[in-house]
Amino acid sequence: MGLQALFFYIFAFIAVASAFMVISARNPVHSVLFLIVVFVNAAALFILAGAEYLGLLLLVVYVGAVAVLFLFVVMMLDIDFTALRSGILRYAPVGALIGVALLAELIIVVGGTFISPEIAANTAMPMAPLSESSSIQTLGDVIYTHYAYFFQVAGLILLVAMIGAIVLTLKHRTDVKRQNIGKQVARTPETAHEAVKVKPGQGL
Repeated sequence: MGLQALFFYIFAFIAVASAFMVISARNPVHSVLFLIVVFVNAAALFILAGAEYLGLLLLVVYVGAVAVLFLFVVMMLDIDFTALRSGILRYAPVGALIGVALLAELIIVVGGTFISPEIAANTAMPMAPLSESSSIQTLGDVIYTHYAYFFQVAGLILLVAMIGAIVLTLKHRTDVKRQNIGKQVARTPETAHEAVKVKPGQGL
């Protein structure tokens, strides 16, 4: 067994074990930390496969932004995890149905390559060999030429999801003074001050 195969099995084993710990850990902070370990090992697997751009992108975007954001959200928000766990059994049938559908898709994809090996050759996008162009250039040619509209639609969906998450989580507290720009702009000299007549010997 070569050195590259050895590192592949090491990174793959750590990634699978960490993924299992993500769903089995009782502490949500530990789950996010294990998720970061999964991303790091997946990035190492991408680099071993020759897709260094995807590996670095996984480290910068998911580990550096998404996973850390999840960690801060879990640590900063006052979430009642006991109430969340109480509804697990209620959504278990739906989760099991989704899991079965995903498992069937994986079986079809993986089993199809063994049943008919020519399927991959017929469906693969023709690309230049890595000796002639880098993986970054090859990936950019595929995304921004053949799938440009799908890429724009995916970005639009993510933007809508981000705006929806902000709207749903935004809470206005009545006990906190906030700046009202519209009220400040509409201010007139008559409403800017108020003259109060104070009787002698009395205070405000």
